[in-house]
Amino acid sequence: MSRNGIVTSNGDFDWDDALIDASIAAGVTFFTTLGGLGIAGLLDNPTKALIAAGIAAGGSFFGWLAMKRNVGEKK
Repeated sequence: MSRNGIVTSNGDFDWDDALIDASIAAGVTFFTTLGGLGIAGLLDNPTKALIAAGIAAGGSFFGWLAMKRNVGEKK
């Protein structure tokens, strides 16, 4: 995993690498969110816990893709 995206020799953005890295980050976020909810004793309603973890994972996934594409970076 790298912070910046990879550009191939022909100048194309390497989406495969970016999607894999974003998926890994989202998976880690999903399971750490569930772990945190469990430690806090908030897993009484598993549906709500899964929704919360899914939202956190989605934010992580798209945030990671934005970072890889250097969205918001001044050139």
